[in-house]
Amino acid sequence: AYYEALKTGQMSNEVTQWIRYFCDTALEAQKYAEQAIAFVIQRVKFFDRVKSDINERQEKVLQRMFEAGIDGFVGGMTAKKYVAIAKVSKATATRDLKELHDLGALIRIGSGRSTRYELNLSMQ
Repeated sequence: AYYEALKTGQMSNEVTQWIRYFCDTALEAQKYAEQAIAFVIQRVKFFDRVKSDINERQEKVLQRMFEAGIDGFVGGMTAKKYVAIAKVSKATATRDLKELHDLGALIRIGSGRSTRYELNLSMQ
């Protein structure tokens, strides 16, 4: 789109399309930056609230979930992923996830074998 708008501007001295493209791109970058800053603030507040109530394994997994960024941890956190990240048994993973859910740090989605968890960024 950039090159097409630039080409049109060079061929006809009509730069409206290029200026519109440039402004739209700058606006999108500003929106993304605002979201990224808000996400970092949410992360800090999140850990301020839960830090004293979680163990090292749980912190490691939560940090990994936050590393996924604004778009979130793909597919949510499952017991299987928890086992791989924290290097624990499935029973420990399930127990830790339940504790994080009970604490309000995670939101449970689904049930049984399809249970997954997402960060609760609106937790008070």
